[in-house]
Amino acid sequence: MTPSLPYQPLPNTFRQSVLKSETRIGCWASLGSPITTELLGMLGFDWILLDAEHAPNDVLTLIPQLMALKDSRSAPVVRPPANDSVVIKRLLDSGFFNFLIPFVDSAADAARAVAATRYPPQGIRGVSVGHRGNRYGTVSDYLSTANDNICVVVQIESRTAVDAIDEILAVEGVDAVFLGPSDLAASYGHIGNPNHPDVQQAIAHVFERARAAGKASGTLAPVQADAERYLAMGCQVIAVCADMGLLRNAAQAVQKHFMQK
Repeated sequence: MTPSLPYQPLPNTFRQSVLKSETRIGCWASLGSPITTELLGMLGFDWILLDAEHAPNDVLTLIPQLMALKDSRSAPVVRPPANDSVVIKRLLDSGFFNFLIPFVDSAADAARAVAATRYPPQGIRGVSVGHRGNRYGTVSDYLSTANDNICVVVQIESRTAVDAIDEILAVEGVDAVFLGPSDLAASYGHIGNPNHPDVQQAIAHVFERARAAGKASGTLAPVQADAERYLAMGCQVIAVCADMGLLRNAAQAVQKHFMQK
């Protein structure tokens, strides 16, 4: 993939592509390092997920990674540790425009996530006029344009969420749904086995319902065969690798070659 112009949050070209259900290939970043995040950004992925749920990230480690991606075409997407309005507010003020909200089990959960990202009257986001998200107060129309440029993708990670998928998809402001295969497998009683037929059937169902609702769907699939299968099933927003896995696998291959002969 040939890198092009850097991603710009205003207008949010990543959100526009998600709303059009265009295929977007991403990479998961969990190491918390601006150097590795910068390297990934140079490779030309459509988006990079900065994880604050299952990785040792917080606002002060995420901001340097945002800085590292400022010249990249890769859209930064953040996963907060929870569907929490205070945490989401801090991430918005830090400069994030794209959110992957974990464990959304109902339409009420989805509506709460959207509301946290919107200024009143559409939501409950608190107002600050000098934060990093509006370039420390230098973006004159930020308050009037921010609501239309926040991308909200919600994670479907339980049987409860699968059962409520149509109601979740109907929530205004939910731009896409994102399958969490590992947690979904656990919820269906097949922990550690996301390829179990029950889990795969649930994933296919969510993809189909998203397509019927005219919304994009996504997932994390660092195994190439899984990624290819999900793309064929109609998934559009897909992370096909993760920094930790790439490093571990490459290091294990070298260690095996030299030390296990």
